[in-house]
Amino acid sequence: MRIFHYWFALWGIVFRELLRFVKQKERFLSALVRPLIWLFVFAAGFRAALGIAIIPPYETYILYEVYITPGLIGMIQLFNGMQSSLSMVYDREMGSMRILLVSPLPRWYLLLSKLLAGVFVSILQVYVFLAIAWFYQIQAPLEGYLWLLPALMLSGLMLGALGLLLSSFIKQLENFAGVMNFVIFPMFFMSTALYPLWKLQESSAWLYKLAEYNPFSQAVEFLRFAMYAQYNQQAFVYTAVAFALFFILAMIGYNPSKGMMKGKGR
Repeated sequence: MRIFHYWFALWGIVFRELLRFVKQKERFLSALVRPLIWLFVFAAGFRAALGIAIIPPYETYILYEVYITPGLIGMIQLFNGMQSSLSMVYDREMGSMRILLVSPLPRWYLLLSKLLAGVFVSILQVYVFLAIAWFYQIQAPLEGYLWLLPALMLSGLMLGALGLLLSSFIKQLENFAGVMNFVIFPMFFMSTALYPLWKLQESSAWLYKLAEYNPFSQAVEFLRFAMYAQYNQQAFVYTAVAFALFFILAMIGYNPSKGMMKGKGR
């Protein structure tokens, strides 16, 4: 296999995901409406309760809406990762996943290409969301938007790998909604997406520990620092390790001879 074949396969998978995304306009709108409601509606009530928050990069007081913006970016990527896993379940039921995985290219490369396609779509959604937030004076330093790009790549890969892992366990499309709710909402609410970690510590010791070790919390903190052109090494390492772990388990899950795909005939 030559490098051309790898590039052609990657482009084909990414283009297919983009084409699916363009045709499903409601997917794009729902990806934006959900965080925008949190930003402009729910944030008003939370701000009244919490007042102002402290953001770690500069340890300065900022508006609550600015604080939760990275958490809402993580929400976009989290839901997009789950949507990508839904498409994997659908493709497996339709048989197209079998055609993809029996190609001469390595299985890990094909699964990684699916992840990259989903990450590319999520990044488009994130920057549209940030553009809307900018016009409402919810802004970060300009260099922060450049720093945010590699952070979005890593967080998107980690959350996409989690969705990929879940899709290897879901046997039927009808079971997807229950599994998604079981994963998304605990992961989102037991994180630092909406509240600073010290606020959670004041509320509950066990909730503080759950949020501290939640991979989504670490991804959000990595995004939060990146938006202010800062580097959080702990969050980077934690997110990278979580991505590697989820992706390895997903590869095992999609191995017909060893993983959850065994005996499914797909």
